[in-house]
Amino acid sequence: MTDKKKSPCNAGQKCSEKNYLNDTLGVLLERTSCRLFLKKKITKKTADAIIEAGTKSATGGNLQPYSIIKVQSIETIEKVAELCEQKFLAGAPMHLLFCIDWRRNMRWADLERAPFAANRSFRHFWISFQDTIICAQNICTAADSLGLGSVYIGTVIDCLPKIKKIFALPYGVMPVVLLALGYPKIKPAPRKKLGLDMIVHDEKYCDVEDVKLLSAFNKKYEGLKVQITAQNVKEMYKVSKNVEGEKFAQKVVKRIKEAGYINYAQRYFGLHYPADMMCDSNKKLLGDIEKFGFGWFKEFKKK
Repeated sequence: MTDKKKSPCNAGQKCSEKNYLNDTLGVLLERTSCRLFLKKKITKKTADAIIEAGTKSATGGNLQPYSIIKVQSIETIEKVAELCEQKFLAGAPMHLLFCIDWRRNMRWADLERAPFAANRSFRHFWISFQDTIICAQNICTAADSLGLGSVYIGTVIDCLPKIKKIFALPYGVMPVVLLALGYPKIKPAPRKKLGLDMIVHDEKYCDVEDVKLLSAFNKKYEGLKVQITAQNVKEMYKVSKNVEGEKFAQKVVKRIKEAGYINYAQRYFGLHYPADMMCDSNKKLLGDIEKFGFGWFKEFKKK
C-alpha cells in the first residue's frame, strides 16, 4: 500500500489539509464544481491531453460510441449559456459537448457491409450512454489534476432541437451533457455528500432505519432551508396535488406550516425539479430523441 501523503490538490492550489493515500485520490476527493473562471485560455497541449484521457476510458466492446464537440468560439459559448439558462457559462473559455454517436459506427458498418441497428437497440443505447458519461468523467478528473475547474451542465436536455441546430448534429448523434472548463477564479470547498454508510450495501441491498436515513440527509443539508412565501407554498401544493392528489398536497402544506420552512426534499422535488414537470416532458423528449435517429423505444420489425 502507498504511504499516506498530503495531496497537492489541483496543481498547487491550496485545498483542505487532509492526508490521502496518493495524489489521484486527493484530486478525486477534493473535486468540486467550478462556476467562476479566470480569463485564461486553455492551451491546445493541455486540451488535447485531457481529452485524450477521455478516449482511453472504459467502453463496451471498445466501440467508443461517442463524440466530443470542443467549443471555444465566444459567440457560440454565449449562445449556449443563454440557451441553457446558465449565464456563468459565458465565463468558461472552453466547452465540451458529449454526444452519443452511432453515426460513425453506422458508416463503418455500411462501408464494410455489416448489418447495423445499434441506434434502434435499447441495449446499445444503455451502454452508449454509460460510455459517454465515463469518457466525460475521465476528462473531468484529468482537468482537475492539471489545475483546471469544471462543471457539468445537464440542461442541454431541455433544448435538444436547438442544440442539434447550433452544432449541426446529424442523424445518429445525440447530445448528453455539456462540460464547461477553465482555470478557477475561486475554488469552492467540496460540498457535503452522503457517507459510505448510506451509499454502500454489503452483499445485498438493505434499507437503513428511517431515523438514520433522515439523520444522514439532515447532516448533508445542515442549515439549508427555504423560506416560506405564498408563491412557494402555492407551487408546492400544485405539484404535490398533480403527483399524489389533493389529500397528499394538504399534508405537504401542513408539514411546511408546522415546520416554519420548506425542507430540502420538498425544495428539490417540489420547487427545483418539480415532480410533475419532470414527468410531463417524457413524451416530448422521446419525440426529440427519435428525431436524432434513435428508435429503441419502438418495436423492432424484421425485414
